[in-house]
Amino acid sequence: MDIDVVEFASELIAMPSETPTSNRAISDYLRGVLEAGGFAVEECAYIDEFDVEKVSLVAKKGAGAGGLGLFSHSDTVPGDAGWEPFAPEVVDGRLVGRGAADMKGPLAASVAAACRFDAGDLKRPLVIGVTADEERAHVGAHDIVERSQTLTGGWPQYCIVCEPSELQPVYAHKGGAGITVTALGVAAHSSTDRGTSANFRIAPFLAEMAELAPVFKSEERFQNPLFDPPTNGFNMVISDGDTATNVTAARTVARLSIRAMPDACFEEAVQMVLDRAEAHGLEVQHRSVGPFFASADGPLAQTACRATGAPRAITVPYGTEAECYQDYMDALVLGPGSIAQAHTVGEWIAVAQLREAVEVYTRLIGELCR
Repeated sequence: MDIDVVEFASELIAMPSETPTSNRAISDYLRGVLEAGGFAVEECAYIDEFDVEKVSLVAKKGAGAGGLGLFSHSDTVPGDAGWEPFAPEVVDGRLVGRGAADMKGPLAASVAAACRFDAGDLKRPLVIGVTADEERAHVGAHDIVERSQTLTGGWPQYCIVCEPSELQPVYAHKGGAGITVTALGVAAHSSTDRGTSANFRIAPFLAEMAELAPVFKSEERFQNPLFDPPTNGFNMVISDGDTATNVTAARTVARLSIRAMPDACFEEAVQMVLDRAEAHGLEVQHRSVGPFFASADGPLAQTACRATGAPRAITVPYGTEAECYQDYMDALVLGPGSIAQAHTVGEWIAVAQLREAVEVYTRLIGELCR
């Protein structure tokens, strides 16, 4: 089955599947493409915390044990104003549209390559995974590793997460924690002196975070030199809802993030923030996504380097669903496009690299499944 990857990616981009909304329509479309390509497709649907239906797909072709899985996600961040995010077009050798790089382009390339093979060509199985809610803490990926009968009935030996890496094999990346700290006050006109400012309540905590930031940047125990940059990217944003200057703020929220790396005291760093928030009597919520770390010169990395011509596998500072899959399969991140384009207005992927990705995935399938 021959699929033109640029046309296919354009069709996917034109189907809005922003994370807050249901991805049912695009999942149904992908299911039809995969079934036409000879895959048996399993649907893993669920209702998210906002009462919205989400759908992940796990498709398999071929019998036996081992083989290769190519994993992507169908959701995207919102389209944003200032452009036409769901009207894909090719301009100066670039396919432009929301998800072109992250990650409908890579998804299209993996499916196009997989559909080139008949089941009879495969000595080992080929799996395609397409998850929901990647942009929301990898919820769909964590769901399929627990509920997918296709996966739990026999894991592929190897896993490629097709996130954009400019076709450089990636053997390790950072994870992260999101921490939300909330201070509550009492709103009142400042002339009455009857209010309580949530901003003043949270201020001592903010001052301690300002003191903590240079500690995370300077102390080696919070760093890992395998990554560029080697630091944990500690950051904080604050909102009191744009309260007027003559009103005491009723609610102030600080959202903090810390990027996780292996052997860099990530859990300790998170706990330091949590302890200070709790010591000031503030409300705290947090959620963590772990780092990914595999062998830089293992069999999968070597195969990926042969398929791409890359001299070696590398590390990157962003995160992917590889953190979900690494306990079940030998994993690697490898996809067309640049992470610098992810989530941007005017997001794009180079058409030449998108087409090359189809050939790279074809070589990987040929070596690991035939």
